[in-house]
Amino acid sequence: MLYALCPDCHHKWRLHLDKTLPKSGAGSYVSCPACGGKRAIAHAELPELCIGHLDCDAFYASIEKRDRPELIDAPVIIGGGHRGVVSTCCYVARKYGVRSAMPAFKARELCPDGVFLKPDMAKYQREGYRIRDMMRVLTPDIEPLSIDEAFMDLSGAQETHGKSAAECLVELQSTIRKEVGITVSIGLSYNKFLAKIASDLNKPFGFSMIGAAEAVDFLADKPVRMMWGVGPAMERKLHDDGITSIGQLQELDIHALQGRYGSIGKRFYYFSRGQDNRRVEQSSERKSLSSETTFNDDIAGLDELTAIATRLTARVASDLARKEIAGHTVVLKLKSSDFKLRTRNMRLTYPSLREDVILEAALTLLKKEIDGTKYRLLGVGVTDLFAADQADPVDLFADTASENDLTDDDANPGTTAPRAPIELPRPTAEQLRESLTRRYRQHKKKIVRQQRFRF
Repeated sequence: MLYALCPDCHHKWRLHLDKTLPKSGAGSYVSCPACGGKRAIAHAELPELCIGHLDCDAFYASIEKRDRPELIDAPVIIGGGHRGVVSTCCYVARKYGVRSAMPAFKARELCPDGVFLKPDMAKYQREGYRIRDMMRVLTPDIEPLSIDEAFMDLSGAQETHGKSAAECLVELQSTIRKEVGITVSIGLSYNKFLAKIASDLNKPFGFSMIGAAEAVDFLADKPVRMMWGVGPAMERKLHDDGITSIGQLQELDIHALQGRYGSIGKRFYYFSRGQDNRRVEQSSERKSLSSETTFNDDIAGLDELTAIATRLTARVASDLARKEIAGHTVVLKLKSSDFKLRTRNMRLTYPSLREDVILEAALTLLKKEIDGTKYRLLGVGVTDLFAADQADPVDLFADTASENDLTDDDANPGTTAPRAPIELPRPTAEQLRESLTRRYRQHKKKIVRQQRFRF
């Protein structure tokens, strides 16, 4: 017996069929008897699957097309500029071979008629958080991966909403299209690894499911690059070993994989069999904050790079103040003309959100990298974030007054009587110890971990 659900009209029904249904991705698609739509999906485990992955379709480009209807059929490419890289592009541009992170000059060669637009990150974040709020109506158990995608644990949907996870996600997909004006693709499974794979199966505006009964067979003929954690380098290593499909990993035991590939080999063993016990973690904690820019022409001179670093630091300091956070480590990012990346960092004495403190550290790092190399990109950022009230403590050993603090009257004592200096009581040893060790005794709130969901 199969359970069927129509994403268009939300009609649900049961199917009793002996013949095999045509497949599209992981699920079987049937016609809806209520509205006649062709997107109704039938699956035997539909009421049981509860881990979802939502991914906005070509998010930045979709937002721009929504706001500029004249571009609806145009190949829209976000980012790039003169020498940058593509942030994202619409599906029309992808037909020309344009992809995210591609150098702008390559994108222009592949798609000379492409419409290149400068990213409007404030607008994208605003819409992304709007979608996030819609997700929170369904469940608080959300794990964001970026501004446009997130995992959701809907194991309590039936008790909370009186509907299965699949029904809740279908309604969410329709609501986002109606209220935000863009489409999203959703994958539903029994763990995070398969849910993310499912969301990519039928883009754009797709809804796919992968159940436990079909997982091993479904994965068998898929390329190893589909595995979470397999990048270009690992893919080459696996190919050198003669492993090109996930099915070949299924044939190897855990000891052989772990002995050859280390800890990631253990992950390959379980993932290739459709097993993933990672929880959907509620983590909204920001890890870093930065600003960077790509130059129109390569720059090697310290003076020019210093001016750019100063502007970027001002942006970072402004964002830190607005978000009421401070950074403990300053990070400098440089990309040379041959696209080699240099990342340098300096840990501050204490967390800071002061522009002058961050700039001093950034310039100290920058001066060490001035060796005649021409750079095409520079970035300044901070990591190890703390609350603003833990930043920039008062220096207890600083002079109570300095020459720079003197007023005109102080500089001319003959005109008026000098003011008596304010004498503060010397700090006690206990107060000094409190000030100097405070940051080491701060503990971040522990994330409340959820119960493991069933395989």
